[in-house]
Amino acid sequence: MTLSPAPRKPLPIEVRGTSRLPLGMPPAQFLRDYWQKRPLLIRNAFPGFTTPVVPEDLAGLACEEGALSRLIQHDEDRERWRVKNGPLKESDFAKTGNANWTLLVQDVDKWDMDVAALLDHFQFLPSWRVDDVMISYAEPGGGVGAHVDQYDVFLLQGLGQRHWAISDDPHAPKEFRSDVELKQLKQFEPTHEWLLDPGDMLYLPPGVPHDGVAFGGPCMTFSVGMRAPSQAELVGDLADYLAEHLSEEQRYADPDLAPVKRAGEIDKAALKRVRAALPLAASLDDATLLDWFGRFITRYRTAQTPLAPAKPLSEAALTKQLAGSVSLLRHPWSRMAWAQTGAHAALYANGHAYPASARWASQLCAQRVLPGPFEVSATDSTLLLALINDGHLILRKLRGRQT
Repeated sequence: MTLSPAPRKPLPIEVRGTSRLPLGMPPAQFLRDYWQKRPLLIRNAFPGFTTPVVPEDLAGLACEEGALSRLIQHDEDRERWRVKNGPLKESDFAKTGNANWTLLVQDVDKWDMDVAALLDHFQFLPSWRVDDVMISYAEPGGGVGAHVDQYDVFLLQGLGQRHWAISDDPHAPKEFRSDVELKQLKQFEPTHEWLLDPGDMLYLPPGVPHDGVAFGGPCMTFSVGMRAPSQAELVGDLADYLAEHLSEEQRYADPDLAPVKRAGEIDKAALKRVRAALPLAASLDDATLLDWFGRFITRYRTAQTPLAPAKPLSEAALTKQLAGSVSLLRHPWSRMAWAQTGAHAALYANGHAYPASARWASQLCAQRVLPGPFEVSATDSTLLLALINDGHLILRKLRGRQT
Protein backbone atom coordinates (compact mmCIF):
# COMPACT_ATOMS: atom_id res chain seq x y z
CA MET A 1 0.00 0.00 0.00
CA THR A 2 1.41 3.40 -1.04
CA LEU A 3 0.64 6.32 1.18
CA SER A 4 -0.05 9.65 -0.49
CA PRO A 5 2.05 12.52 0.79
CA ALA A 6 0.22 14.81 3.18
CA PRO A 7 -0.96 18.04 1.56
CA ARG A 8 1.40 20.93 2.22
CA LYS A 9 0.13 23.45 4.72
CA PRO A 10 -0.65 26.80 3.01
CA LEU A 11 1.98 29.45 3.57
CA PRO A 12 0.84 32.22 5.92
CA ILE A 13 0.29 35.68 4.48
CA GLU A 14 0.92 37.29 7.89
CA VAL A 15 3.81 36.61 10.26
CA ARG A 16 5.46 38.37 13.19
CA GLY A 17 9.01 39.67 13.08
CA THR A 18 11.58 40.08 15.82
CA SER A 19 14.72 42.13 16.22
CA ARG A 20 16.66 39.00 15.25
CA LEU A 21 14.39 38.04 12.34
CA PRO A 22 12.87 41.20 10.83
CA LEU A 23 11.25 39.12 8.08
CA GLY A 24 9.67 36.77 10.60
CA MET A 25 11.84 34.00 9.15
CA PRO A 26 15.41 33.48 7.89
CA PRO A 27 16.15 35.39 4.67
CA ALA A 28 16.69 32.14 2.75
CA GLN A 29 13.18 30.97 3.66
CA PHE A 30 11.70 34.34 2.66
CA LEU A 31 13.46 34.26 -0.71
CA ARG A 32 12.36 30.68 -1.31
CA ASP A 33 8.70 31.06 -0.37
CA TYR A 34 7.76 34.72 -0.89
CA TRP A 35 10.24 36.71 -2.97
CA GLN A 36 8.61 37.47 -6.35
CA LYS A 37 5.94 34.87 -5.53
CA ARG A 38 3.43 36.09 -2.94
CA PRO A 39 2.77 39.05 -0.61
CA LEU A 40 3.63 38.96 3.09
CA LEU A 41 2.65 41.18 6.02
CA ILE A 42 5.30 41.23 8.75
CA ARG A 43 4.01 42.59 12.04
CA ASN A 44 6.67 44.16 14.26
CA ALA A 45 9.35 43.84 11.58
CA PHE A 46 11.15 46.82 13.14
CA PRO A 47 10.33 46.73 16.89
CA GLY A 48 10.02 50.18 18.46
CA PHE A 49 10.59 51.89 15.12
CA THR A 50 10.76 55.68 15.13
CA THR A 51 10.95 57.68 11.94
CA PRO A 52 14.43 59.10 11.17
CA VAL A 53 12.90 62.16 9.45
CA VAL A 54 9.99 64.34 10.52
CA PRO A 55 7.26 65.55 8.14
CA GLU A 56 8.64 69.11 8.13
CA ASP A 57 12.03 67.84 6.90
CA LEU A 58 10.36 65.84 4.16
CA ALA A 59 8.35 68.87 3.01
CA GLY A 60 11.56 70.93 2.99
CA LEU A 61 13.30 68.30 0.85
CA ALA A 62 10.38 68.34 -1.59
CA CYS A 63 11.12 72.03 -2.20
CA GLU A 64 14.74 71.34 -3.20
CA GLU A 65 15.57 71.71 -6.89
CA GLY A 66 17.20 68.31 -7.22
CA ALA A 67 14.63 66.26 -5.30
CA LEU A 68 11.98 64.17 -7.05
CA SER A 69 8.64 64.85 -5.41
CA ARG A 70 4.91 64.84 -6.10
CA LEU A 71 2.00 66.36 -4.22
CA ILE A 72 -1.24 64.43 -4.81
CA GLN A 73 -4.65 65.69 -3.75
CA HIS A 74 -7.95 63.82 -3.98
CA ASP A 75 -11.32 65.51 -4.27
CA GLU A 76 -13.60 62.74 -2.98
CA ASP A 77 -16.85 64.49 -3.84
CA ARG A 78 -15.94 64.94 -7.51
CA GLU A 79 -13.61 61.91 -7.69
CA ARG A 80 -10.85 64.09 -9.10
CA TRP A 81 -7.12 63.78 -8.58
CA ARG A 82 -4.62 66.60 -8.82
CA VAL A 83 -0.88 65.94 -9.20
CA LYS A 84 1.79 68.62 -8.83
CA ASN A 85 5.40 67.69 -9.54
CA GLY A 86 8.26 69.22 -7.60
CA PRO A 87 10.20 71.19 -6.79
CA LEU A 88 7.34 72.38 -4.60
CA LYS A 89 6.85 75.66 -2.78
CA GLU A 90 5.77 76.36 0.79
CA SER A 91 2.60 77.91 -0.58
CA ASP A 92 1.66 74.56 -2.16
CA PHE A 93 1.25 73.02 1.29
CA ALA A 94 -0.85 75.94 2.54
CA LYS A 95 -3.60 74.89 0.09
CA THR A 96 -3.78 71.22 1.02
CA GLY A 97 -6.03 71.23 4.07
CA ASN A 98 -5.96 68.50 6.69
CA ALA A 99 -7.23 65.48 4.71
CA ASN A 100 -7.05 63.59 1.41
CA TRP A 101 -3.56 64.51 0.26
CA THR A 102 -0.17 62.89 0.16
CA LEU A 103 3.41 63.94 -0.50
CA LEU A 104 5.80 61.51 -2.22
CA VAL A 105 9.56 62.09 -2.19
CA GLN A 106 11.87 59.63 -3.94
CA ASP A 107 15.54 58.82 -3.27
CA VAL A 108 15.41 60.14 0.30
CA ASP A 109 18.23 57.72 1.16
CA LYS A 110 20.51 59.80 -1.10
CA TRP A 111 19.79 62.90 1.00
CA ASP A 112 19.65 61.53 4.55
CA MET A 113 22.15 59.09 6.07
CA ASP A 114 19.71 57.88 8.73
CA VAL A 115 17.22 56.91 6.02
CA ALA A 116 20.03 55.26 4.05
CA ALA A 117 20.86 53.17 7.13
CA LEU A 118 17.49 51.42 6.73
CA LEU A 119 18.93 49.65 3.70
CA ASP A 120 21.34 47.78 5.97
CA HIS A 121 18.40 45.56 6.91
CA PHE A 122 18.06 44.43 3.27
CA GLN A 123 21.60 43.21 2.72
CA PHE A 124 20.29 39.73 2.00
CA LEU A 125 19.40 41.13 -1.44
CA PRO A 126 21.98 42.06 -4.09
CA SER A 127 22.79 45.73 -3.52
CA TRP A 128 22.37 46.46 -7.24
CA ARG A 129 18.75 45.32 -7.01
CA VAL A 130 17.88 48.04 -4.47
CA ASP A 131 16.67 51.25 -6.09
CA ASP A 132 15.71 53.78 -3.44
CA VAL A 133 13.80 54.63 -0.29
CA MET A 134 10.74 56.68 -1.15
CA ILE A 135 8.83 58.32 1.71
CA SER A 136 5.17 59.20 1.55
CA TYR A 137 3.56 61.55 4.02
CA ALA A 138 -0.24 61.68 4.07
CA GLU A 139 -3.03 63.28 6.00
CA PRO A 140 -6.15 61.13 6.75
CA GLY A 141 -7.61 59.75 3.53
CA GLY A 142 -4.44 60.50 1.59
CA GLY A 143 -3.09 58.00 -0.92
CA VAL A 144 -2.46 57.51 -4.63
CA GLY A 145 -5.34 55.15 -5.44
CA ALA A 146 -5.36 51.47 -6.30
CA HIS A 147 -2.43 50.56 -8.55
CA VAL A 148 0.18 47.93 -9.34
CA ASP A 149 3.97 48.22 -9.29
CA GLN A 150 6.22 46.37 -11.70
CA TYR A 151 8.90 45.82 -9.08
CA ASP A 152 9.26 44.36 -5.58
CA VAL A 153 8.59 46.78 -2.73
CA PHE A 154 8.80 46.70 1.06
CA LEU A 155 6.34 49.13 2.67
CA LEU A 156 7.49 50.02 6.19
CA GLN A 157 5.09 51.99 8.36
CA GLY A 158 7.00 54.80 10.04
CA LEU A 159 4.45 57.18 11.55
CA GLY A 160 0.73 56.85 12.32
CA GLN A 161 -1.39 54.20 10.67
CA ARG A 162 -2.10 53.25 7.08
CA HIS A 163 -4.89 51.00 5.84
CA TRP A 164 -3.64 48.62 3.17
CA ALA A 165 -5.83 46.59 0.84
CA ILE A 166 -4.34 44.13 -1.65
CA SER A 167 -5.52 41.47 -4.07
CA ASP A 168 -3.54 38.25 -4.41
CA ASP A 169 -5.93 37.01 -7.10
CA PRO A 170 -3.71 36.09 -10.09
CA HIS A 171 -6.61 36.94 -12.41
CA ALA A 172 -7.32 40.38 -10.93
CA PRO A 173 -7.98 42.97 -13.68
CA LYS A 174 -5.02 45.27 -14.40
CA GLU A 175 -6.54 47.84 -16.77
CA PHE A 176 -5.76 51.49 -15.97
CA ARG A 177 -8.14 54.42 -15.75
CA SER A 178 -7.83 56.91 -18.59
CA ASP A 179 -9.31 59.90 -16.75
CA VAL A 180 -6.53 60.52 -14.22
CA GLU A 181 -2.84 61.35 -14.52
CA LEU A 182 -1.94 58.59 -12.07
CA LYS A 183 -1.81 54.98 -13.25
CA GLN A 184 -4.79 53.86 -11.20
CA LEU A 185 -6.69 50.63 -11.71
CA LYS A 186 -10.15 50.78 -13.26
CA GLN A 187 -11.33 48.00 -10.98
CA PHE A 188 -9.99 46.86 -7.62
CA GLU A 189 -11.47 44.16 -5.40
CA PRO A 190 -9.25 43.44 -2.38
CA THR A 191 -8.77 39.96 -0.98
CA HIS A 192 -6.92 41.12 2.17
CA GLU A 193 -7.05 44.27 4.28
CA TRP A 194 -4.89 45.38 7.22
CA LEU A 195 -4.15 48.40 9.39
CA LEU A 196 -0.40 48.86 9.80
CA ASP A 197 1.24 50.43 12.85
CA PRO A 198 4.79 51.83 13.08
CA GLY A 199 7.30 49.03 12.61
CA ASP A 200 4.93 46.84 10.58
CA MET A 201 6.06 46.06 7.02
CA LEU A 202 4.20 44.80 3.95
CA TYR A 203 6.12 43.06 1.18
CA LEU A 204 4.59 43.05 -2.32
CA PRO A 205 6.01 41.25 -5.35
CA PRO A 206 5.52 42.78 -8.81
CA GLY A 207 2.01 42.96 -10.22
CA VAL A 208 0.01 42.77 -6.97
CA PRO A 209 -2.86 45.31 -6.95
CA HIS A 210 -2.80 47.40 -3.78
CA ASP A 211 -4.15 50.57 -2.23
CA GLY A 212 -2.82 52.37 0.84
CA VAL A 213 -4.76 55.11 2.63
CA ALA A 214 -3.70 57.13 5.69
CA PHE A 215 -5.96 56.36 8.65
CA GLY A 216 -6.87 58.44 11.68
CA GLY A 217 -4.09 61.01 11.54
CA PRO A 218 -0.81 61.96 9.89
CA CYS A 219 0.92 58.98 8.31
CA MET A 220 4.40 58.32 6.97
CA THR A 221 5.41 55.21 4.99
CA PHE A 222 8.89 54.20 3.83
CA SER A 223 8.94 52.32 0.49
CA VAL A 224 12.06 50.32 -0.26
CA GLY A 225 11.78 49.72 -4.00
CA MET A 226 13.77 47.41 -6.21
CA ARG A 227 15.31 47.97 -9.64
CA ALA A 228 13.55 45.87 -12.27
CA PRO A 229 14.35 47.02 -15.83
CA SER A 230 11.83 45.96 -18.45
CA GLN A 231 12.82 43.69 -21.32
CA ALA A 232 12.39 46.69 -23.63
CA GLU A 233 14.89 48.69 -21.55
CA LEU A 234 17.35 45.78 -21.44
CA VAL A 235 17.16 45.07 -25.16
CA GLY A 236 17.30 48.76 -26.07
CA ASP A 237 20.39 49.38 -23.97
CA LEU A 238 22.08 46.19 -25.16
CA ALA A 239 21.36 47.17 -28.76
CA ASP A 240 22.93 50.59 -28.15
CA TYR A 241 25.95 48.95 -26.52
CA LEU A 242 26.42 46.50 -29.38
CA ALA A 243 25.97 49.27 -31.94
CA GLU A 244 28.80 51.22 -30.31
CA HIS A 245 31.16 48.26 -30.40
CA LEU A 246 30.37 46.72 -33.80
CA SER A 247 32.47 47.71 -36.77
CA GLU A 248 30.89 49.75 -39.55
CA GLU A 249 32.46 47.23 -41.94
CA GLN A 250 30.12 44.52 -40.66
CA ARG A 251 26.97 45.01 -42.72
CA TYR A 252 23.93 43.26 -44.12
CA ALA A 253 25.25 41.31 -47.09
CA ASP A 254 23.65 39.26 -49.87
CA PRO A 255 26.34 37.66 -52.08
CA ASP A 256 23.86 34.86 -52.81
CA LEU A 257 21.26 37.30 -54.19
CA ALA A 258 18.98 35.97 -56.96
CA PRO A 259 16.75 38.07 -59.24
CA VAL A 260 13.64 39.23 -57.35
CA LYS A 261 10.37 37.54 -58.22
CA ARG A 262 8.03 40.11 -56.62
CA ALA A 263 9.05 43.74 -56.31
CA GLY A 264 9.66 45.07 -52.83
CA GLU A 265 9.20 41.75 -51.06
CA ILE A 266 11.24 40.85 -48.00
CA ASP A 267 11.41 37.14 -48.72
CA LYS A 268 12.62 34.22 -46.60
CA ALA A 269 16.15 34.43 -47.98
CA ALA A 270 16.36 38.12 -47.01
CA LEU A 271 15.05 37.38 -43.53
CA LYS A 272 17.69 34.67 -43.14
CA ARG A 273 20.41 37.19 -44.02
CA VAL A 274 18.97 39.69 -41.52
CA ARG A 275 19.11 37.05 -38.80
CA ALA A 276 22.74 36.28 -39.63
CA ALA A 277 23.68 39.98 -39.52
CA LEU A 278 21.90 40.78 -36.25
CA PRO A 279 23.46 39.70 -32.93
CA LEU A 280 20.12 39.99 -31.08
CA ALA A 281 18.07 38.01 -33.60
CA ALA A 282 18.56 34.51 -32.19
CA SER A 283 15.71 34.82 -29.68
CA LEU A 284 13.23 36.44 -32.08
CA ASP A 285 10.59 34.51 -34.01
CA ASP A 286 10.28 35.16 -37.74
CA ALA A 287 7.11 37.26 -37.43
CA THR A 288 8.66 39.64 -34.88
CA LEU A 289 11.94 39.90 -36.79
CA LEU A 290 10.09 40.49 -40.05
CA ASP A 291 7.85 43.20 -38.60
CA TRP A 292 10.83 44.99 -37.08
CA PHE A 293 12.93 44.78 -40.23
CA GLY A 294 10.10 45.94 -42.51
CA ARG A 295 9.61 49.03 -40.37
CA PHE A 296 13.34 49.65 -39.96
CA ILE A 297 14.42 49.29 -43.58
CA THR A 298 11.70 51.59 -44.89
CA ARG A 299 12.81 54.45 -42.64
CA TYR A 300 16.56 53.75 -42.73
CA ARG A 301 18.48 56.63 -44.36
CA THR A 302 15.24 58.39 -45.29
CA ALA A 303 15.97 62.08 -45.57
CA GLN A 304 12.36 63.22 -45.33
CA THR A 305 8.91 61.75 -44.84
CA PRO A 306 5.65 62.52 -46.65
CA LEU A 307 3.23 64.92 -45.03
CA ALA A 308 -0.41 63.98 -44.56
CA PRO A 309 -2.88 66.03 -46.60
CA ALA A 310 -4.46 69.00 -44.86
CA LYS A 311 -7.93 67.53 -45.36
CA PRO A 312 -8.33 63.75 -44.97
CA LEU A 313 -10.15 61.91 -47.73
CA SER A 314 -13.37 60.12 -46.79
CA GLU A 315 -14.08 56.52 -47.68
CA ALA A 316 -17.06 57.53 -49.82
CA ALA A 317 -15.01 60.09 -51.74
CA LEU A 318 -12.25 57.56 -52.34
CA THR A 319 -14.68 54.93 -53.69
CA LYS A 320 -16.15 57.46 -56.10
CA GLN A 321 -12.79 58.67 -57.37
CA LEU A 322 -11.26 55.20 -57.77
CA ALA A 323 -14.05 54.37 -60.21
CA GLY A 324 -13.22 57.43 -62.35
CA SER A 325 -10.30 58.66 -64.42
CA VAL A 326 -7.63 58.80 -61.75
CA SER A 327 -4.15 57.50 -61.09
CA LEU A 328 -2.29 56.70 -57.87
CA LEU A 329 1.13 58.31 -57.53
CA ARG A 330 3.56 57.04 -54.90
CA HIS A 331 5.00 59.99 -52.99
CA PRO A 332 8.69 60.40 -53.91
CA TRP A 333 9.69 60.40 -50.23
CA SER A 334 7.69 57.25 -49.46
CA ARG A 335 9.86 54.16 -49.20
CA MET A 336 7.96 50.87 -49.33
CA ALA A 337 8.55 47.17 -48.81
CA TRP A 338 6.27 44.27 -48.08
CA ALA A 339 6.26 40.74 -46.70
CA GLN A 340 3.95 37.77 -46.72
CA THR A 341 3.34 35.44 -43.79
CA GLY A 342 0.99 32.62 -44.68
CA ALA A 343 -2.20 34.04 -46.16
CA HIS A 344 -1.51 37.52 -44.77
CA ALA A 345 0.69 40.31 -46.07
CA ALA A 346 1.88 43.61 -44.68
CA LEU A 347 2.99 46.70 -46.55
CA TYR A 348 5.66 48.79 -44.84
CA ALA A 349 5.98 52.50 -45.61
CA ASN A 350 8.47 54.76 -43.83
CA GLY A 351 8.39 52.74 -40.64
CA HIS A 352 4.65 52.03 -40.56
CA ALA A 353 2.90 48.71 -41.25
CA TYR A 354 -0.40 48.33 -43.11
CA PRO A 355 -2.40 45.12 -43.64
CA ALA A 356 -2.48 44.49 -47.41
CA SER A 357 -3.04 41.91 -50.09
CA ALA A 358 0.12 40.58 -51.72
CA ARG A 359 -1.13 41.80 -55.13
CA TRP A 360 -1.56 45.42 -54.05
CA ALA A 361 1.58 45.46 -51.90
CA SER A 362 3.67 44.19 -54.80
CA GLN A 363 2.12 46.65 -57.26
CA LEU A 364 2.66 49.63 -55.01
CA CYS A 365 6.32 48.68 -54.54
CA ALA A 366 6.87 47.99 -58.25
CA GLN A 367 5.14 51.01 -59.84
CA ARG A 368 5.50 54.67 -59.02
CA VAL A 369 2.29 55.42 -60.89
CA LEU A 370 -0.75 53.14 -61.09
CA PRO A 371 -3.32 54.23 -63.68
CA GLY A 372 -7.04 53.77 -62.95
CA PRO A 373 -9.89 53.17 -62.91
CA PHE A 374 -9.63 50.67 -60.04
CA GLU A 375 -11.82 47.89 -58.74
CA VAL A 376 -10.78 47.16 -55.17
CA SER A 377 -11.99 45.01 -52.31
CA ALA A 378 -13.01 46.48 -48.99
CA THR A 379 -9.64 45.47 -47.50
CA ASP A 380 -7.69 47.08 -50.33
CA SER A 381 -9.86 50.20 -50.16
CA THR A 382 -8.97 50.51 -46.46
CA LEU A 383 -5.27 50.18 -47.34
CA LEU A 384 -5.41 52.84 -50.06
CA LEU A 385 -7.38 55.23 -47.86
CA ALA A 386 -4.80 54.90 -45.07
CA LEU A 387 -1.88 55.40 -47.46
CA ILE A 388 -3.49 58.47 -49.03
CA ASN A 389 -4.39 60.04 -45.68
CA ASP A 390 -0.88 59.34 -44.35
CA GLY A 391 0.66 61.00 -47.42
CA HIS A 392 2.26 57.92 -49.03
CA LEU A 393 -0.03 57.96 -52.07
CA ILE A 394 -1.31 60.93 -54.06
CA LEU A 395 -4.61 60.62 -55.90
CA ARG A 396 -4.55 62.48 -59.22
CA LYS A 397 -6.96 62.96 -62.04
CA LEU A 398 -5.47 61.74 -65.30
CA ARG A 399 -5.09 65.25 -66.62
CA GLY A 400 -2.66 65.80 -63.74
CA ARG A 401 -4.54 67.97 -61.28
CA GLN A 402 -4.40 66.68 -57.71
CA THR A 403 -7.78 66.03 -56.08
